Amino acid sequence: MQLQQHQEQARYTTIAIVLHWLIAVLIVGAFTLGLVMTDIPGFSPTKLRYFSWHKWAGVTVLLLAALRLLWRLKQRPPALSSAMPAWQRSAAHGLHHLLYLMMFAVPVSGYLYTLAAGVPVVWFGLFKLPVFFAKDPALAAILKPVHYWLNMLLAGLVGLHVLAALKHQLIDRDGTMRRMLPGRSH
Repeated sequence: MQLQQHQEQARYTTIAIVLHWLIAVLIVGAFTLGLVMTDIPGFSPTKLRYFSWHKWAGVTVLLLAALRLLWRLKQRPPALSSAMPAWQRSAAHGLHHLLYLMMFAVPVSGYLYTLAAGVPVVWFGLFKLPVFFAKDPALAAILKPVHYWLNMLLAGLVGLHVLAALKHQLIDRDGTMRRMLPGRSH
């Protein structure tokens, strides 16, 4: 009974779990959509629709990441196992910090690139986001590769995060991954 209580306490809160998985799905979707839409030649209704969806996902990631960060500041995450080597705990904390940074940097860089390209961002076609500066082709030429490479960095960090989670689940079998899975722990 006491072991089961300890496992329950070692889990993330339901809100943290829901935000984690929503953001994960949106990041993977926005990344995939970004790759697909940029490969479509010219301007077509499909390409323009994909660009809109990509922007909507990015703004949503930014908003959910802000909520997640506020929640995390209010609700400390469960401690990592003391049996985990110190270097792994340090690496996990560092990776999480970088993931949080990228959850903000990627959508902000995309938003600024879009503004520099002279295209307004209208979230879900309903809410026009502020335009902080006029169209600036020189700035757009700088921000486009910045946004691309930040996305590639985020993809690499997400890949590392997934590999680490799978290592803990399949090799270490230490319950680390179970802390963030939806549902009840057993």
